[in-house]
Parts: sequence; C-alpha cells; structure tokens
Amino acid sequence: MNGGSVPQPGSLALSRKEDFKAFAESPRRSRPDLLTRKQLKSLPTQARADYDRQRRQWHANIGPVKTPQLTELHEDLWDIVDSNEQDGDKAKGAVAVDAFPGLGKTTSVLAFARDFHQREIEESGAFTSQGHERIPVCRVGLTGNTGMKDLNRAMLEFFGHPGQMRGTTAQFGRRVLDCVLSCDVRLVVLDDLHFLKWGQKSGIEVSNHLKWIANEFPVTLLMVGVELAKKGLFGEGTNGRDTALAQTGRRTTRLGLRPFTIDTEAGRREWRQMLPALEQRVVLTDKHPGMLADELSDYLFARSTGHIGSLMTLINRSCQRAVRTGAECLDQELMDRVKNDEASEAARLELQAALEKKRLTSRPRPRTRRPA
Repeated sequence: MNGGSVPQPGSLALSRKEDFKAFAESPRRSRPDLLTRKQLKSLPTQARADYDRQRRQWHANIGPVKTPQLTELHEDLWDIVDSNEQDGDKAKGAVAVDAFPGLGKTTSVLAFARDFHQREIEESGAFTSQGHERIPVCRVGLTGNTGMKDLNRAMLEFFGHPGQMRGTTAQFGRRVLDCVLSCDVRLVVLDDLHFLKWGQKSGIEVSNHLKWIANEFPVTLLMVGVELAKKGLFGEGTNGRDTALAQTGRRTTRLGLRPFTIDTEAGRREWRQMLPALEQRVVLTDKHPGMLADELSDYLFARSTGHIGSLMTLINRSCQRAVRTGAECLDQELMDRVKNDEASEAARLELQAALEKKRLTSRPRPRTRRPA
C-alpha cells in the first residue's frame, strides 16, 4: 500500500489485510436509480455512459441474496464463533463449510467474515490495547501444492510481514502466531481447502498444522472446500495417517449449503420467496413486478438447477446484455442467448423437459384460507 490509498472494490485481493479491511469496511454499493424509458432517452451522452457503467458494476456485484441457506449457515457460524470465547488454555472448535460448487460457499463465508470484522471493530475499536492495528479476520486461499511452510508463508503475506520470504517452517509459524496475537485475530478463514492432497505427505503436515493452530492460536478456524469429507478431513482410523486426520475431525463441525429443490412444497416456497428479492436488485428500465418470480420461475430453475451461484451468474450476464442491447428487460428470448456455466448447461435439458411436461413445477400451490 502506498500513501495510505484505499484499493478500489474491483481491484481487491482478499489475501492481503489492507484489501480485506477495505472489503469489510467499505460502504455497501449503492443501487443506481431506476429510470423510466423517457428519462433514459433524455440523458446526455456522457450521463448515459456513466449510468450504464454504474448499472454494469451493480449487476456484476448483485449478490449475495439473503437466502434461507445463507441465513442458516450464518446462524450456525455465529453459534460456533461466539461459543469460542473460551480462555486461551482451551482449544477452540473449528468449522468446515463443505459443499458442492455453485452453492455460494465462498460468497456466504466472506459475507459472514465481513459482518464479524465489523462487529469486532465496533465493539473493541480499530486498535488493540498495545496500539497495534486490530485485524479480526485473516483470510488465506490455498493451492494444490500447499504444505505447512506454504500455509505459514501465505498467512505472513496476508499481514505483510517482512519475514515472509526467508526462514524455516517453525520460524514462519512463530511469526504467524506473533501476528495473530498482536493484531487480535479471532477468525482464520482457509478457502479452497480441497486443493490439498490429503492422502499425501503435505496433507498430513497441514492437518497437523491445523491442529496446532487450534491448540495455540486464540482463533476460530473456518475452512471452506468441496467434498472435504470424501478427501479425508474428518477421517477416522487407527494408523498414523488416519489418526492425525481423525483428531482434526473430532474438533471440527461440518456445515453445508444445500441447493434449492422443487420436489417439496417447502422447497418451492423457498425458491418463490427468493426470486422477488433478486428481482428488486435488477436495475432495468422495463423491469416489472413478477418478471422473475411469475414469468421465469421454471425457466430460471432449469437454467440454474437450483444452484444460487449459477443463478446469479445467469442474472448478471443477462442484465449486462439487456443494458447493452437496449432490451431493458429479462425474458426467455433474451436469456436463451446468454451462456451459463457448463455444469448447469449440461444438466439443463432433462430438467427443462420435466418442467415443460408438467412433471415438475417450481411454483408453490396457492395458499388456501381457512374458513372463519
């Protein structure tokens, strides 16, 4: 960071403390005004370009939507993090958010980390009693070659520690601990934990290191990944390898994120309740009530297969096309020309056929009033 400049939202790298702080403390993005067609046409050329740029950026950052899944995950996270207020002589429970791609794991966890950062700063101030900068959250992304030394170095990089390039694994670990204690870190987020090769030496090293963090650091360890149980994070066993992983599993609470489903009435109601909330965020001149929830409910479910990440991608890209082409509205004709992620496209045809033949529906039954 040079001259105390604040990084722009589009240029943040959350693996650095300055950027994470900017992410957590920046004001929420303001939604552009919804103009009428007449107002839109009356804008001077430069004003129209500015307005379309604002909408482009708004739609690209339209989430997260407070879905039931996100609310459930955050409630569980608050339970665990707040229960970890034990004194330093007690090991704290860890959390693993383990779910398939496209369900919003990272987005949901970052939203929680942002709220946690804000709460800690509001309650305890921006500086510690020793005058150090308070950094409630340390967030690190892992790669497929991450070993114990690499993990320590990544954490040192987050803090901008000058000793991040040279030293032994143990020295790196002590420097990380010093940063955590000095900055009063309370939550360590390890994203993309599935990149580790748990069956190899590096996986066992990191598993032991996670256990060390739980024992020695006054933090809640929050791990995020795909199929962590299958990869062995919670594995039980009697040999040396399995025992090391089993100890991590005994101290770790596994949380998940479920997709939207439409095979039950409760699932259909959840889907129906989410769409109007999403529709409220769309800034298109010809948007109208029911555009998503009434006219596109089945279509959007087929295109996203109930995965919130795929749905948000589709809405974002469709809004970009609607602004760029002047359509200013979302409908099936426009959205059919917009490509989505490969997983959703591959699963779309069978689901769409079932919806078209009325074997499935995303629409809940109308509620009937009880007689007085």
